[in-house]
Amino acid sequence: MLNISNRAATLARCMQRLAAGMATAAPRIGDTKVAMSNLETGKFINYQRIEDNLAIVRQRLNRPLTLSEKILYGHLDDPHNQEIVRGISYLKLRPDRVACQDATAQMALLQFMSAGMPTTAVPTTVHCDHLIEAQVGGVKDLARAIDMNKEVYDFLATATAKYGIGFWKPGSGIIHQIILENYAFPGGLMIGTDSHTPNAGGLGMIACGVGGADAVDVMADIPWELKCPKVIGVNLTGKIGGWTTPKDVILKVAGILTVKGGTGAIVEYKGSGVDSISCTGMGTICNMGAEIGATTSLFPFNHRMTDYLTATKRPDIARYAQQFSHNLRADNGAEYDQVIDINLSELEPHINGPFTPDLATPLSKFAEEVKKNNWPQELKVALIGSCTNSSYEDMTRSASIAKEAAAHGLETKSKFTITPGSEQVRATIERDGQIEAFETVGGLVLANACGPCIGQWDRQDVKKGEANSIITSYNRNFTGRNDANPATHAFVASPDVVTAFAFAGDLTFNPLTDTLIGSDGKPFKFSDPSGFELPPRGYDPGVDTFQPPPEDRAAVLVAVDPKSNRLQLLEPFEPWNGKTPEDLPILIKVKGKCTTDHISAGGPWLKYRGHLQNISQNCLIGAINVENDEANKIQNKITGEWGPVPATAAYYKNHGKQWVVIGDSNYGEGSSREHAALEPRYLGGLAIIVRSFARIHETNLKKQGMLALTFVDPADYDKIQPDDKVDILGLESFSPGKNLTLVVKHKNGSKEELSLAHSFNEGQIEWFKAGSALNLMAKKVVN
Repeated sequence: MLNISNRAATLARCMQRLAAGMATAAPRIGDTKVAMSNLETGKFINYQRIEDNLAIVRQRLNRPLTLSEKILYGHLDDPHNQEIVRGISYLKLRPDRVACQDATAQMALLQFMSAGMPTTAVPTTVHCDHLIEAQVGGVKDLARAIDMNKEVYDFLATATAKYGIGFWKPGSGIIHQIILENYAFPGGLMIGTDSHTPNAGGLGMIACGVGGADAVDVMADIPWELKCPKVIGVNLTGKIGGWTTPKDVILKVAGILTVKGGTGAIVEYKGSGVDSISCTGMGTICNMGAEIGATTSLFPFNHRMTDYLTATKRPDIARYAQQFSHNLRADNGAEYDQVIDINLSELEPHINGPFTPDLATPLSKFAEEVKKNNWPQELKVALIGSCTNSSYEDMTRSASIAKEAAAHGLETKSKFTITPGSEQVRATIERDGQIEAFETVGGLVLANACGPCIGQWDRQDVKKGEANSIITSYNRNFTGRNDANPATHAFVASPDVVTAFAFAGDLTFNPLTDTLIGSDGKPFKFSDPSGFELPPRGYDPGVDTFQPPPEDRAAVLVAVDPKSNRLQLLEPFEPWNGKTPEDLPILIKVKGKCTTDHISAGGPWLKYRGHLQNISQNCLIGAINVENDEANKIQNKITGEWGPVPATAAYYKNHGKQWVVIGDSNYGEGSSREHAALEPRYLGGLAIIVRSFARIHETNLKKQGMLALTFVDPADYDKIQPDDKVDILGLESFSPGKNLTLVVKHKNGSKEELSLAHSFNEGQIEWFKAGSALNLMAKKVVN
């Protein structure tokens, strides 16, 4: 009773002050300072900017906002004057941070060095995960990679130290797992030089994959430009359970939207079913959202994120996000451009593939599809882990399957590999017994790195060209992606399904309904997998692999050997000469799917990511030539000789002749690698003309001063012959929204004019005229 009286008295005094005009200012969210990361000093979460920006934007738009709109518009550079129209406007944004993996960081840092700035404008990290080849096992593979890549690692270590960038050494883990464990936070905006950067959406962050040039802009304090995304809402109801996992959500969504259905949109998950998914499970869903072409994906802030932040020693961020939670979820009545409904209680496990991540098949129908399509039924290798599915929860669920099989005396029939996502996860599952469970049944634990997921796999069990099947818990399965064998049928599923299949060795096995024979000769059926969302004893951090930038950076020298065949300082591209391009040969007319893997292959080529001249020798070697249905064999239109694509392009360049590429739909889908734009530019290309582009690649081409153009009528692709020559008219009055004209000159002497569209804005047109975005930036720094 006394407590109630005291509260009443306090309330009365507050009312009296208000009446007397003596009320103190209400506390602002920005009055509380919370560090963005435990590893950085003086860098704080800026919820106040979001709050202030949204007050302006709400007044202007006068409508409810989706969660993605709140975060994006909360990071606008100029909320008063920014045009905001979904799918049309170009937003100028101020990201909170930048992340780079080692393969793309080389070129990003070389570009940043060319800009002439002493330090990055926003917190930035570099992560060594792409250059470690899977061969014999984690420890030996890591040692071999450190020896082979010493020159690159020394460059990255010294460049990051010089420019105030955090450096995660080889063995630390995959960039996206490290980001989730240390840097992602609800309501943040991050860009990363890897297409699976959206993984951080599992912590309610807008995280977008970009090319290195975009990263350099943000590192140099230039606003990041993004076409205002549309918003696709995925409404989740019911509850996830049994053999169904978060991976099955995105496998299902990929089947609905296809590899290009999310282009130009953010996928925003919502609904009552969200709370049944763990934070790392949400990360899995957002990670693989890259395979549908989405700008990014994200989830609203909830208690599962609070649990994960607390478990990863960031309780202050969890409490701060709770205070700001009204802006970490969509407004009631927010409108979406498309809505997909999925009942998690009815969702069954899926397997996607082969050769594309959007060919989705429910597990109950998969055996039938295997037989109908004559896919190799024997399973050669089962691989779990990668940035998509390597959490403690994933590993403990898979280990429960392994333990049950071991209890029945079984070892795996297929080869079985395990890739921990980070040193923290590896150390924790070693301490808690999951690694022992995997090794007991014949599993091979690989290094904390990307490995086979990106083609870093020295696979020896099949010959190149031999048809075979593998199944992974990875995110991407394009032709030759994992092992450079175009005959490998790669399927994507949850770690649970992959692990169960390893014991069957057969693609027609269904662990929900089928039995295996134990060592005692008796049949048994797997129980539902079980595991822990978070380690009950907490995470074991393992070996400390982080290098913070030194306090005194003046004496640091960046290591680049002029004689190196792996690192090369950049020379500026030539600016546009102001003339109308005429009589340009068609380097190659590409047939069908052309991903960034086709344009700039990974695997063994990754070692040249810091040397533009050398890596350009893989330019378009995977693209199929419509003229002969072959890869890396085209005709030199000057000499008439047939030869490799890079050599032919170099011949044109050396003879002063620019060239164009003709491509099909969703050209450049897949990885964010900007080398797929840098290489054609370096070899003398002027324009890439296609039916449609994947978002990141289109931007990358623009950044490097190339013309990224699309047929107004997609059917015009069929009117062009490989031996045509073309003119591009209208560049003298190049302007936003104004089409250009392609004059096609056929070999028989006839001509026709085709209309070409583009998405260049005024600033991007200046990139083209200057020769590249970097040229324009350097010019402004000098001025």
